[in-house]
Amino acid sequence: MTLVLCATAFAAHGQAIRSEKNISLALANEIAAAAVADCAAKNYAVTATVADRAGQIKAVQRADNAGPHSLDSARHKAYTSSSLRAPTSAIMDGAQKNPGAQFLWQIDGVILLAGGVPIRVGNEVIGAVGVGGAPGGNLDEQCAMAGIDKVKDLLK
Repeated sequence: MTLVLCATAFAAHGQAIRSEKNISLALANEIAAAAVADCAAKNYAVTATVADRAGQIKAVQRADNAGPHSLDSARHKAYTSSSLRAPTSAIMDGAQKNPGAQFLWQIDGVILLAGGVPIRVGNEVIGAVGVGGAPGGNLDEQCAMAGIDKVKDLLK
């Protein structure tokens, strides 16, 4: 009987410990640099922020001549995408169509603008990249996607 109780207790506690993937500093820097470079090639001076799976800042790169507002914009987009596990463009669309989600922007740190994209390994979100400063959120999102695309082979 004692052996059964010990086995049951071990199984319950074994499931209480989780192992999660998270983005490394090296990978975060690579994604941020690639996103900024992609936008620079299109003549957009932007900031790219990469957040970890918990929405905490891991890396920031700001292009020469990027506006001061781009820092906050990129940070909030990365946080929003990471914490809600979706592209900010989809979150924005959902908030516009769903009255129950229209006040998401009132959560501290959440922004409803396109330009934030989750970074995934399989189905698991390990972080997100947010880009701010291009002349439209859709353009920010394209640069964020280019940053992720640059390292896609490392995300397998």
